[in-house]
Amino acid sequence: MMHLGQIMTHVRLILRMGQATGTDLVAAHKVGRLSQESWAEMIQSCRGCEWACACPEWLDQNESAPHAPENCPNRKRFAALKANQRRMN
Repeated sequence: MMHLGQIMTHVRLILRMGQATGTDLVAAHKVGRLSQESWAEMIQSCRGCEWACACPEWLDQNESAPHAPENCPNRKRFAALKANQRRMN
């Protein structure tokens, strides 16, 4: 069985990835584009990610990026939230 990472570690990684990709997760939640359930799914996906140990280094090297790396299990979710964010602006 795969070991899941610490919840708060992965919450922080997701928040940092949102910042790096220009995805406003708080605004997405406020307008109903990111439900509590979807947020929990993002965290759980991150916790089970085999690449998560390399994520902090990627984030350190990419303070700003057009999208999450291909290895990120939440890449499509970040892209969709960011696309919706653009439509709202």
